[in-house]
Amino acid sequence: MGVVFSIMRPLLIAALIVLPSAAAAQVAGHVTDETGQAVAAATVEIPELGRRVATGPDGAFQVALPPGRYTLVIRRAGFAPAVREIIVAGPQTIVVSLAPSPFRLEPVTVTATRSPIATEGSPLPVASLGGQALRRAQGVSLAHVLEGLPGLRTLSTGAQIGKPVIRGLTGSRVLVLENGSRLEDYSWSDEDGPSVETGFVRRVEVIRGPASVLYGSDALGGVINVISEDLPDAGTGAAILRTGFTLSGATNNAELGLAGRAEGARGRFGWRVAAVGRFAGALHTPAGELENTGFGSANAEAVGGWRGARGGLSVRVAHNGGEFKLLEANGPDTAATGGEEGGPERKSADERLQVTAERVTGPWRLVAKGQFQRHSLIEVSDDTVPGGGGAVGESEAFNLLLQTASLDLLAHHGAGTALQGTLGLSTLGQWNDASGRIPLVPDARVRSAAAFAFEQLSLGPRWSLLAGARVDVRRLSADADTALGLGARTRDATAWSGDAGVVWRPAAEVAVSLNLGRAWRAPTLFELFANGPHLGEARYERGDAALVPEAGRSVDLGVRWGGPRAHAELAAYHNRISRYIYIAPTAVFIDSLRVYQYAQADAELLGAEASLEAEVRPGVLARARIDGVRGTNLTAHEPLPLVPPLRAGIGLGWRDALEIDVDGYARQHRPSPLDIQTAGYTLVHVSAGREVTLFGRAMRLDVAVRNLFNTRYRSFLSRYKEFALDPGRNIIVRLSAGDVD
Repeated sequence: MGVVFSIMRPLLIAALIVLPSAAAAQVAGHVTDETGQAVAAATVEIPELGRRVATGPDGAFQVALPPGRYTLVIRRAGFAPAVREIIVAGPQTIVVSLAPSPFRLEPVTVTATRSPIATEGSPLPVASLGGQALRRAQGVSLAHVLEGLPGLRTLSTGAQIGKPVIRGLTGSRVLVLENGSRLEDYSWSDEDGPSVETGFVRRVEVIRGPASVLYGSDALGGVINVISEDLPDAGTGAAILRTGFTLSGATNNAELGLAGRAEGARGRFGWRVAAVGRFAGALHTPAGELENTGFGSANAEAVGGWRGARGGLSVRVAHNGGEFKLLEANGPDTAATGGEEGGPERKSADERLQVTAERVTGPWRLVAKGQFQRHSLIEVSDDTVPGGGGAVGESEAFNLLLQTASLDLLAHHGAGTALQGTLGLSTLGQWNDASGRIPLVPDARVRSAAAFAFEQLSLGPRWSLLAGARVDVRRLSADADTALGLGARTRDATAWSGDAGVVWRPAAEVAVSLNLGRAWRAPTLFELFANGPHLGEARYERGDAALVPEAGRSVDLGVRWGGPRAHAELAAYHNRISRYIYIAPTAVFIDSLRVYQYAQADAELLGAEASLEAEVRPGVLARARIDGVRGTNLTAHEPLPLVPPLRAGIGLGWRDALEIDVDGYARQHRPSPLDIQTAGYTLVHVSAGREVTLFGRAMRLDVAVRNLFNTRYRSFLSRYKEFALDPGRNIIVRLSAGDVD
C-alpha cells in the first residue's frame, strides 16, 4: 500500500488545487441547419473537460469555460457532426451550421495525440466504434467486438477469449488502454485476452500502426483505447438520476447476459455504478457440440467525480473477472463432435483503481492520471489426487499475479490558433509473482520512466504538421528460479521513439496524410526466461535471456474523402521491425515434446486497407471494405506466422433497423512453416432492431443472426482450427433501455 500511496499522492495534491472554483467566461451559441432553422436537442461536447450541454428548442446553448483553448463537438442524429476550435479569453458567441448526413462518424480522436483532435487532422490511421454499432457488437471479448474494423482481426481461443490483431501484429505488440491508462496483463499468453468491459463505454478508438512516441513499449503494432462515458453534470440545475439495463441471450452456446447501470449528478458531483454478468454453455459447430467451452464472467465499475470551474477530480474502481473453459483434443477433429466432460480452465481477475485530476490554467491544461492494477491468471486442470485411489481432481497448473502502479503527468498547451501539443512524463512499477506445478516465468519486477513531447502546427486551412519524440528507460529484475534453471538477472534498456506526420487538404472533403514513425517493444518475461512445456501448443519452449528490444520503422500513407452522401478511406503502410522476436523449432526433444527456441530476426509487414460507405437511396447505406497484410521474416526468407489472410466484405443497412453483411476470407497463400493451413470461406450475418415501448418505458429490441447459413469453416487465426470447426449459427436477442449515444 505504501507504493500505491506514493503513486497516488500527487493526485491528492492536485485535488486540493482543482476543486476551488474560479471565474469562467460564458460561451453562448446557436446551432442551425443549412436553411437557418434551429436544431434542438443537439449535444455540444467539450472533450477536454468531459462536459456536455444540449441545445434548447431554439437551438441555443450556453456553457461557462475557463480561459483556454477548447474543442467543441456538436452532434445531432441525421446531421454530420461539426468540430470547432475556440479560444476562450472572455464572453463570446458562436453559430454552428449542421449539414444533413446519413452517417454516424466519430469526428474527434483523443488517442492519436493524447488530446482531442479532428479525425481528419490526424496523420495516424485511426478508427472508432461507438453508438449502435458498438452495442450490436457487444460480447465478452474485446477482440471479437472490434474485428469488424478495417485492419483488425482476432486471434481466438473459442468465442470467449480473443487477442486483438492489428495489421498482422498481436499480443505484446498491441497496447490496450482504458481512458488513456495502459492495461497490463499476460499478453504473451494466447489465452489471456484484455480484461476490459465494453458494455460500460462510449466508444473504442484504435490507432492502426505504431504509437510508441505517445505510449511507450508495446505500442509497436497499434493502440486500442476504451473510452468511458462522461459523468453526468447537473451544473446549477436540478439533480439528475438515470438508469439503464440490457438483457441478452444467444442460442449457440445458451449465453445469457444481464447488465445494469445507474448514474446521477447533484451540483458539481457526478457518479455512476454499472455491472455486467454473462454466462454460457458449450459452443456448437455445424458438426456438433464442443465440450468444455463454456464461460462465466462478472464485471463491475463505480466512478465518481467533482468538477470545478477550472478542472476536476475523478476516482474509478473496476473489476473484471471470469472462468473460461478450454477445449482439449487428442488429434484432428476429435473435439468436433464432443467428448468427455471436464478439462482445463482459465480463471482471471482484474481490479483497477484509477484517479484523474485536471486543472486549466491560462493556455495550459494539466492532467495527472494514476492507476493501480492487480491482474491474476490461474489455470486449473484435471489431475490425480494423491492418495485418492486414482481419483481425479482439479489442481493449479500455474498461478500468476501481476501488480502494476503507474502515473502519467500531461501538460497540454495551445499557443494561439496555430500551435498546440502535449508534454508528458510517465512512470511505472510492476511486480510479477508466479507459482503452480508448471514453471512458466520467474518472479520479477519492472521499473520504467519516460518523457515525451508531441506538437501540432496548423499552416492555414490546407496544411498541418505533427511531430513528437520520446525517451524511455526500463529496468527488469528477475529472481533466481531453480525450476527454470535461472539465476538472478537484471536487464536495463533505453529506447527512443519518434513520429513526424503531415496532413494536406486539397479540398474541404479530402485529407491526404503521410506519417513516419519509430517504435519499440521490450521482450516479455516469457520470451526471455521460458524453459518448460507449453502443453496448449504441444511443445517445449525456451526463452533467450540475451534478447534485446525490438525497433520498428513505419511509413503510413492515407487518403480520406467525405461527401454528403458518401465517404471513403484508403490506407497503405510498411512496417519494418528490427530484431523481431519469434519462435522456431529445433531438432531437440524433451519428454517427447519438440523444443522451440525464441530468436530474433529482421521482419517487415506491408499492407493496405480500403473502405467505402454510400447512401444509395434515402435511408439505405451500402458499404464495402477490403484489407490485407503480407508479413516476411527477412532473415529466414519465409512468411511470418499467423498473418491474417485477405478479407473483403459488403453490406447494406436501412435506418438502424436492418443490416445485412457478407464477409469473405481468402485462403492464406503465404503460410509460415509453423502455420496450419485453412480453406477460404464466406459468412453472412443479418441484424434488425427497432424502438419499442414496454411498461411505459422507451426501449430498443435488437435481433442478430451470425453465420446465417451455418457455414462450416475454420478461421486461420483460431487456436482450435486443427481439431475443431468454428461456431455455427448464432441467434442473439438484446433488449436495452437507457442507452446514451
